[in-house]
Amino acid sequence: MQHDVLAFDRDGFWLDLTEAHVPWPLPEALLARAHAALRAMTELEAGAIANPDEHRRVGHYWLRNPAIAPEPELAQAITQTQAQITAFAQQIHSGALAPATQPRFTRLLLIGIGGSALGPQLVADALSQGPADRLRFYSLDNTDPRGIDRVLAALGAELAQTLTLVISKSGGTAETRNAMLAVERAYESLGLAMGAHAVAITQEQSALDQHAIAHQWLARFPMWDWVGGRTSVLSAVGLLPAALQGIDTHALIAGAARMDEITRNDSPRDNPAMRLALAWHHLTDGKGTKSMVVLPYRDQLGLLSRYLQQLVMESLGKTLDLDGNTVHQGLSVYGNKGSTDQHAYVQQLRDGLDNFFVVFVETLDDLQDKVHPVAAPDVTAGDYLFGFLEGTRSALSAQGRHSLTITTAKLDAHALGMLIALFERTVGLYAHLIHVNAYHQPGVEAGKRAAGEVLKTQRRVIDALREKNTSVSSRELADALGEDPGTVWRILRRLAANPERKVVATEPAGMDTRYAPGDVAG
Repeated sequence: MQHDVLAFDRDGFWLDLTEAHVPWPLPEALLARAHAALRAMTELEAGAIANPDEHRRVGHYWLRNPAIAPEPELAQAITQTQAQITAFAQQIHSGALAPATQPRFTRLLLIGIGGSALGPQLVADALSQGPADRLRFYSLDNTDPRGIDRVLAALGAELAQTLTLVISKSGGTAETRNAMLAVERAYESLGLAMGAHAVAITQEQSALDQHAIAHQWLARFPMWDWVGGRTSVLSAVGLLPAALQGIDTHALIAGAARMDEITRNDSPRDNPAMRLALAWHHLTDGKGTKSMVVLPYRDQLGLLSRYLQQLVMESLGKTLDLDGNTVHQGLSVYGNKGSTDQHAYVQQLRDGLDNFFVVFVETLDDLQDKVHPVAAPDVTAGDYLFGFLEGTRSALSAQGRHSLTITTAKLDAHALGMLIALFERTVGLYAHLIHVNAYHQPGVEAGKRAAGEVLKTQRRVIDALREKNTSVSSRELADALGEDPGTVWRILRRLAANPERKVVATEPAGMDTRYAPGDVAG
């Protein structure tokens, strides 16, 4: 077998494409597109408009190398923000900034959604030192009331020594706002003002920015319109919570900057991000015909597949290409972790539908495992983990199933920065290969608008039910309002399941159930 490995030994990074079986040399047309994608990436880093729908530049690469920002003012804003993050974290750690009734902050609660939560969650999970963390990390990333209650219950009275970060570019994101209001009430229940325990990460003059000013929050950090949520982890969005936990943010940035250097190589064959993008293209026919299964063989990377789901699927899942043609592009991502996957869906990966390719992620350094043998004097738990990875890769290969492997020498802040930067650039390059805009998300915006319409319908349903002031079937109410009967029934069914909403099912009969205001039914 001819091995296909890009080795960067001094950086502790390797990309093994052997089992991907990408043919080389590439067809001339695809090679030309690869060179064009690399040129477009150079132009993007120089400040070209890369998101034509919103006429925005895309500048997350400037975050780890401000010197390449197209204007001095941008470079200054980045370096100044990074310095402010370091200084603020030091103030919190030293107790110079302390909660209203406690000597120090000991807990960190992050409120965000999408990239504003997944990035910080990935960093926290991958690099946490457990009890040694300067602040213990918690997060709220949904508008689920039970989820909010569970996190607040876990904090309990320790909310009094909790620093809360609220992250929202516009300040109007419903999930983030709802969680913020719940946390605000929780502080008030302890006789505390949230402002003395809160920090905002948002755009200047946003609704959240104005709220933070009005309520005298401890600090405000910027979000810029040239940084998308799914690529924001190396902005204040990810750096501030990491610094507060005590994570080496300078190493995180340096790792990403180093990967950026490596992946600026203008030779498609020697550029790991381009090679990864070309492997995706080859393995999915350039049309997303197969899913990408991400299998990191390290518990600390258990969130990597979720992080990559957003980065990849939000960036590449598009109806239209850049010329307005209907293409329905995308690349589905799911994953678990090794060796957990040995006891989950590897059975189907080996013997079932051949509708996927695997990305293995491994780390060579086992840390303390080196001195804890199992089974035999010179066999460790890490040896078993390695054996399971090699065995799974071999078993898949024997069935003609494709994979590729990304290896880092360690799993530290520098290595995680390299991984994040590798996938960010791969997504950008692959988007050029398939000619879609990687930096907008019209489907997400459509979902938000649809959710708003449902809430308007719910308001109409509640008002109509109260106006009738008697028992009425959901279908009759839907007809009277000119709404879809299924939607109205689902609204009333949920309201009736929550007694405090004062809607009661009087005669259960499926979609013909009769409902009444609670006071009438009682």
